[in-house]
Amino acid sequence: MLTKGLVVMLDERKQKILLAIIQDYIATAEPVGSRTISRKYELGVSPATIRNEMADLDEMGFIEQPYTSAGRIPSDKGYRYYVDFLMEKYPLSAEVQQAVRERFKRKLSDLEEVIRTTGELLSNMTDYIAITLGPQVKQSALRHIELSRISLNRGLLVVVTDSGAVEHRFFDLPESVTSEELRAISKVLTDKLRGITLDMVTKTILEEIYINLAVRRRLLDAILNLIESILSESDETKVFFCGTRNILKQPEFKNIEKLQFLLGFLEEERLVKDLVSQQLLSEGLTIKIGGENSYEGVHDCSLITATYRVGGEVVGTVSVLGPTRMDYSKAVAVVEFVTEALSDSLTKYYG
Repeated sequence: MLTKGLVVMLDERKQKILLAIIQDYIATAEPVGSRTISRKYELGVSPATIRNEMADLDEMGFIEQPYTSAGRIPSDKGYRYYVDFLMEKYPLSAEVQQAVRERFKRKLSDLEEVIRTTGELLSNMTDYIAITLGPQVKQSALRHIELSRISLNRGLLVVVTDSGAVEHRFFDLPESVTSEELRAISKVLTDKLRGITLDMVTKTILEEIYINLAVRRRLLDAILNLIESILSESDETKVFFCGTRNILKQPEFKNIEKLQFLLGFLEEERLVKDLVSQQLLSEGLTIKIGGENSYEGVHDCSLITATYRVGGEVVGTVSVLGPTRMDYSKAVAVVEFVTEALSDSLTKYYG
């Protein structure tokens, strides 16, 4: 038995028995005994040998006994070993892949609708809770700015970022300002600010804008302040949930105390946002199992999270949250493919 870093590497027979326990428990949600493994899985060893190996796996912390019975269930450590070393790639059919791509061809101009669609796809395809984190407005570059009059003394500012986020603000508009002036201001601001983030706005850029629009200095100051507020407000990032009722399908959460604990956590949007936004600092896909999650409210769950991109830049995350007994292979395949399709579609439209 070898040690890889701090991970104990199991021999082949123990790996096969651990894999059988995990696969059976994922499928049935019932503790697994040696007779079940002997009967359902062709391992080529006797039930007595399986019992001995299970005793070793229990002692090593890969499986555990939930109550007084002969059956065992995987521990968080067992699931981690499975995910890291034993899990095989789940094959998504060509039909499923095409259906996902078709969904992302619709209504891309409404980014919020795209993010909601992503959540629906994830929750429907996995039967778990989907959590999607909208684009980080604060870190986005400007793509388009438009000003328009909506009443005699009221104007509307619309800002579109390169991540696809669309924000708007109302502002006081003097009667003397014409529609032609608003179009001219919109063009100058878009031309001068397109492709830059808030921290890239230099004094030189502002001076160029003022030179071009000197006659409307007061109005321009108000509009620039609104644009700055849009890009600097970190709380603009939105979290979307989909499929919360799916958790009721999981036998683990027939335990009312566990269910209340989880639902109480999900009501705290700030905590959920923090949980899924941690992945923004990472690359690729992460799997956090049970107690590996930073909040106690999800210690009975596993979270699979991946980042989506626009033009190569990470702008948000998509996640599925389910019981630690989740079908990791399928969930990982779904999250990876949906995230890839989302990134490709957003990049084509906004990139």
